[in-house]
Amino acid sequence: MGAAPCVRAWEHEGMARTLRSMDATTTPATAPATLLGPLVERIDHVGLAVADLDAAIDFYQRVFGLASVHEEVNEEQGVREAMVDIAGSGSFLQLLAPLREDSPVGKFLARNGEGMQQLAFRVTDIDAAGERLRAAGVRLLYDVPKRGTAGSRVNFIHPKDCGGVLVELVQPGAEH
Repeated sequence: MGAAPCVRAWEHEGMARTLRSMDATTTPATAPATLLGPLVERIDHVGLAVADLDAAIDFYQRVFGLASVHEEVNEEQGVREAMVDIAGSGSFLQLLAPLREDSPVGKFLARNGEGMQQLAFRVTDIDAAGERLRAAGVRLLYDVPKRGTAGSRVNFIHPKDCGGVLVELVQPGAEH
């Protein structure tokens, strides 16, 4: 009963459905904070799908004074990417340009155009996070984490389980 006014305030119906569902089924033992507890450290990055990586890097440098601090090609994920430091905060913009049209980012661009593709949380133990989420009935896209930026390990939560948002879990590697 107490959550209803908050749910009505959400304009995005998918998120409202998720919140209503959580309100009806979430117990203290299954609440996200309990499930992931101290495993989530912070927002690691926000991933933006871009058609032209060099132009996007230039834009964020010129307009916001934000510098690219890491660039790489990830053949497995089918992207050329850059991590743009957000003023030393420890969080980044991840600019993602597809290497091929059939890559996840290539398909995203064809379907949606440029824009926010994912929200990533930094976790201390991606395997434990995956186990806890699966135990709570949350779907992960990969059975086993994959290699991410700078040697990190990554997995993604199905967008249908997160109000339409693709959520990435990132456990930093030695290079991160």
